[in-house]
Amino acid sequence: MTSTLESQPAPAPAGAPAVREVRVAIIGSGFAGLGMAIALRNRGEQDFVVLERAGDVGGTWRDNAYPGAACDVQSNLYSFSFAPNPDWPRSYSEQPEIQAYLQGTADRYGVRAHCVFGAEVTAARWDHTDRRWHVTTTAGEFRARVLVSAAGALADPTYPDIPGLASFTGTVMHSARWDADHDLAGERVAVIGTGASAIQIVPAIQPQVAGLTVYQRTPPWIVPRTDRPVPPWKQRLYRLVPGLQKSVRGLLYLTRELLVVGMAKNRRFLRPVGRLARAHLHRQVRDPKLRAALTPDYTIGCKRILISNDYYPAVAAPNAELVTAGIAEVRPRSIVTQDGIERPTDTIVLATGFHVTDLPIAGRITGRDGRTLAEVWAEGMVSNRSTAVAGFPNLFLLVGPNVGVGHTSMVYMIESQLAYVDDALQTMTAEGLEVLETTPAAQQAYRELIARKSQGTVWLAGGCASWYLDRHGHNTTLWPDFTFRFRRLVRRFDRENYVGLRAEARTRQEVAA
Repeated sequence: MTSTLESQPAPAPAGAPAVREVRVAIIGSGFAGLGMAIALRNRGEQDFVVLERAGDVGGTWRDNAYPGAACDVQSNLYSFSFAPNPDWPRSYSEQPEIQAYLQGTADRYGVRAHCVFGAEVTAARWDHTDRRWHVTTTAGEFRARVLVSAAGALADPTYPDIPGLASFTGTVMHSARWDADHDLAGERVAVIGTGASAIQIVPAIQPQVAGLTVYQRTPPWIVPRTDRPVPPWKQRLYRLVPGLQKSVRGLLYLTRELLVVGMAKNRRFLRPVGRLARAHLHRQVRDPKLRAALTPDYTIGCKRILISNDYYPAVAAPNAELVTAGIAEVRPRSIVTQDGIERPTDTIVLATGFHVTDLPIAGRITGRDGRTLAEVWAEGMVSNRSTAVAGFPNLFLLVGPNVGVGHTSMVYMIESQLAYVDDALQTMTAEGLEVLETTPAAQQAYRELIARKSQGTVWLAGGCASWYLDRHGHNTTLWPDFTFRFRRLVRRFDRENYVGLRAEARTRQEVAA
């Protein structure tokens, strides 16, 4: 896609109504929200807003600004296909570079002017009488024909329910709400969690703190990080020959897609990856006792495979301690584990993840039957093609159920969804539809498809509990197959699985029919 539009929407005139009318309201300005906005502008659509609760675009990459924050997918793949960046400084980019890329892309494609910042969505309700979404935000009221939720899964942090945590008199901060003004130098720091954020934070802060305690519930599988600087000559070559960077992107995509063979088809193909991870651990951790504590007891790939060259050395450093006993309680200036040991603590870092299978935005979106999306999803997230939900007309979800991937770039999946949603919007225009809603039958068929594809995968049969699975043990987050098959599934809008309502038909009964 290439942006050719230069015009900007005119500012609201003086005395404009308190409720702003738009055709499309997009929630969130991360990769998904910006991608949707760019798709709309590229075909001439101007009547839309991007509702962003923060003061800038960026989503996950704006909020996760902790020390060491970086992507675990190569930059040439973790970026929009239509907006390649020849100036990536490293093969795996760090948070400031990705955030700058998103800011630059928003400016380049002219969508920043459509953003309403400081607009956290507190409620979105479908009104069948006027066939509009009534959206309440901290920046005012909006009425939209179509609502697109691009509030991703890594948006709202989870806080552990640890007895006494509220009584702690030191500093407590979540990895996604990092306090950059707090100086950790010389402090006794506790890091709770050993996921993707923790293995980046730990080596970044270990050299400056007096003592570092890592509280581990389950060890992750870690493989080497093949990161290196991109030399200036290669950056110039990418600018001169864009096709070369596109070819590199394609090769990275194919290489990563090979992991699906082991994860979703036959787990024996994961054995070489497991041997690589074990060799990495043995090479970097010499202490047999510590090595045993850092060795997972589940099949590699069951949880997200992490990449790091410096996590193991940081945990093995003289000022670091790995604790595997569960936390019993937090006291005002210490943490007590279940073995009775009390460790003095100045700062607690919660690297405890996000609300993934219980998206907070779902509790704020109310469909035509008066139920919220969270209520509909009480027994597990369901959808048609990960994008639409029965009972929620004119609502489309980006980065919704079963779009997640544990092996490749999320941006690939987002772009697949963008094409599907944009096709749906153009179908509404072409047919003169005011309302478009997927059918329960289509939703059930998709649910059964996901269940079939999930059977026998490493995520269900790998011997671990992960955030990939909901409280019922169902895979409601990951796409359990090759990503090119997801793209093929959503390459066109499946009009036959939707009920449409034109302007002249105005009764709820006709929608249900």
